Amino acid sequence: MIKEIIKVINKEQSFLITAHIRLDGDALGSELALYLMLKDLGKKAVVYNQDSTPAHYRFLPAAQNIVHDLGDPEQYDIAFVLDCSEVERVGDQAEKISKIKNLINIDHHISNGGFCELKLIDAQASSTGELLFRLMQSMHVTMTKDICSNLYAAILTDTGGFRYSSTRREALWAAGTLIENGADPQWISENIYESDPPEKLILLAKTLETLSLDLKRKVSSLVVTQKMLQETGASLDYTDGFVDISRAVQGIEISVLYTQLSSNYFKLSLRSKGSFNVEKVAKKFGGGGHINAAGCQIEGDIESIKRKVLKAIKEL
Repeated sequence: MIKEIIKVINKEQSFLITAHIRLDGDALGSELALYLMLKDLGKKAVVYNQDSTPAHYRFLPAAQNIVHDLGDPEQYDIAFVLDCSEVERVGDQAEKISKIKNLINIDHHISNGGFCELKLIDAQASSTGELLFRLMQSMHVTMTKDICSNLYAAILTDTGGFRYSSTRREALWAAGTLIENGADPQWISENIYESDPPEKLILLAKTLETLSLDLKRKVSSLVVTQKMLQETGASLDYTDGFVDISRAVQGIEISVLYTQLSSNYFKLSLRSKGSFNVEKVAKKFGGGGHINAAGCQIEGDIESIKRKVLKAIKEL
């Protein structure tokens, strides 16, 4: 399928690039790397995201060029939908984007059933960034420092700093090649992991007070409420990484972060160690993801949602 995607890139001139709501490092790094590549090829390219760029990713090269107004979708020949298992994940403008005459989906989620004909999907890949690296290698494009920095950030974040099971030979080889071509691991890591505002630490302190250990201390959970966000002055993206904190405890096999989006609506982030498949848990509630990292959204009060999730985990 890479050959077909390359043909389309060479043929067409105007490209929209987008990714899922609640942006992460893989989505942003992949978008920006593709944007820079297309611009270097003399193409018209626009990166559109519904949500604003989280503060700790605004250092990424070309991040300042991201727009949040879709405009007229008919101006684009192609829409790249990145890091999405379904087109609805791009947000409110999904219907308009889906009507662009040609869609290309590049993604690595196990839950992706394929929503368009032209696609590059590999659930074994560490990240969408790794898939774009493969595409660029096949195209023999010039891997500039800015492109490499974005792809390195994508792979770094979706492998949990090269700690997750998705950290295979291919991911490490790609990262090494990106470093050879100008990506600076220390600079990228410091900006992503060591530039948190004080409000995030204060929010984390409040969140840790909600720690719950269940199912013989094999499952841990944390809760972030709207009240906590208001009291600390923190934004929703400050919760990035919270789900991994309780998973680091010895004996914990599964961790869940419940983040309140509105009065009766919660976003769930699930992580696991070993072979337990949290994607199956998320799928029960309309979500998806990977074996060791998945997510979904559930309506209800926090106690009833917890009971449902623990029941689903126990059944699996």
